[in-house]
Amino acid sequence: MSGHNKWSTIKHKKGAADAKRGKVFSRMGKEITMAAREGGGDADLNPRLRSAVAAAKSVNMPNDNVERAIKKGTGELVGDILVELNYEGYAPGGVAVIVNCLSDNRNRTAADVRMMFTKYNCNMANSGAVSWMFHRKAQFIVQGADANEDKLFEVLLENDVDVEDIQIEDETAEIIAAPEAFASVLEALEKAQITVSESSVTMVPENTNEVTDVGAARSVLKFIEILEDHEDVQQVYSNLDISDALMQQLADE
Repeated sequence: MSGHNKWSTIKHKKGAADAKRGKVFSRMGKEITMAAREGGGDADLNPRLRSAVAAAKSVNMPNDNVERAIKKGTGELVGDILVELNYEGYAPGGVAVIVNCLSDNRNRTAADVRMMFTKYNCNMANSGAVSWMFHRKAQFIVQGADANEDKLFEVLLENDVDVEDIQIEDETAEIIAAPEAFASVLEALEKAQITVSESSVTMVPENTNEVTDVGAARSVLKFIEILEDHEDVQQVYSNLDISDALMQQLADE
């Protein structure tokens, strides 16, 4: 898996701690609201909403919170007007970073993201300076017994669904498909009763940037973690790649 997806795996392992802090509920609530605003409040007819609700339930987000977020999106409840914001730049080691945000205050979010780039010795860049290195892809994470390449290919073939790649590592399967195939892949997995721990339309780097220096790798991962802890940040994408040995060394710290 790419460095981005190794970090994805780490995030899954620390998901319970994030949930205890409550920040993940806020992040997922915003995604549910945006999904409902764009595609309606019926999850059966709105794949993005169905995915967001499934992700929320996977971390035990209360049903009342989910329903309230949906109603904010459909206009049944009054809520803050959210805007999608994107920032780009470079982390230590020349690692390209894209930060996607949902915010009710554009100026606050911009100032906070700029401050984090500066504090961690990273450089913000103009729009398009980094994003050209990435491609939009549908990404699905399956963990445990269902993370079996043969089984997943069989399920997808039976449903006449095309995917670009399936990679398995540490009982975690990553499925990559074209963004327009998001709904059909999700429906095929759900039909086969395969639990999807994460699904989204993500940004996948065309090429990765391997960081071999321990200090630089530590700094990049810390920077990504700090960004993701911010209440307005929804997703952080990078072209970071780290060897398994170095990743294990950092994980043991």
